[in-house]
Amino acid sequence: MNASTPHAPRVLTQLRAIYTQLSGKEQQIADYILEHASEIIHFSITELADQCQCADATVFRLCRRLGFRGYQAFKIALASEVTNPKQTIHQEINLDDDDVSAIAEKIFTANIETIRDTQQIINKDELMKIVSCLENASRIEFYGSGGSAVIAQDAYHKFMRTGIPCLYHSDAHYQVMSASLLTKGAVVVGISHSGSNKDILAALQVAKEAGAKTIGITSYGKSPLVRLADMCLYTTSRETVFRTEALSSRLAQLSLIDLLYVAVSLRRQEDTIANIQHIREAISLKRL
Repeated sequence: MNASTPHAPRVLTQLRAIYTQLSGKEQQIADYILEHASEIIHFSITELADQCQCADATVFRLCRRLGFRGYQAFKIALASEVTNPKQTIHQEINLDDDDVSAIAEKIFTANIETIRDTQQIINKDELMKIVSCLENASRIEFYGSGGSAVIAQDAYHKFMRTGIPCLYHSDAHYQVMSASLLTKGAVVVGISHSGSNKDILAALQVAKEAGAKTIGITSYGKSPLVRLADMCLYTTSRETVFRTEALSSRLAQLSLIDLLYVAVSLRRQEDTIANIQHIREAISLKRL
């Protein structure tokens, strides 16, 4: 079954159809999905595996048996069955009833709540460790793919002012190539809303093997990125998890980058202030 084919069987129907062909553990997962379909669209693969007391690989294998490339594709297809399709644009918006003013109110409220909620879940001890790690880094590299690529670029745009050699990569090949050349003292920041992006995980694994410290920024506490990274910061948002793109959580990620930049800059005031002045002088040549 191809999940993108218009006439493909519905997920729950297909799951019931192949139920007797599944292994005991797979049937256990299938039972949970059939009973909690509307909840699963908010689960990471690790959270579903925990609920079913099985390995992530077993969940992934069931998704493949259903004809999906992976868990994310399965979850998107399942979401289309158990939610209003218009929620894929924005969870809080009613496209039939909301006028532009109402849409503006809901969008801005969701974004404000996301930033406030993210602030409240910051682990101060973990934050201090991350700031110290970045402050003392011999080099910092920021990796992000898709929507997270612009967050990585923004981090690079800010951190170049600190005087710490830094770089960002959005291309998966460049990420692993650059990561393989890192040494002890370097730090890699991997940004992934889902915490399950294969390219980011691969790059961080290569960086760790090269001796670099790794930091993750994600929205999911139970995700492969959290298990892999040495340290993590989390964002939170009320958007639908089955959407592949992060909306309000993107602003929370940017806020965390701002926080890290300011904290590191305050510890490197002399270098940062001097660099800001050099940058202002250079940029002035670009303005009329």
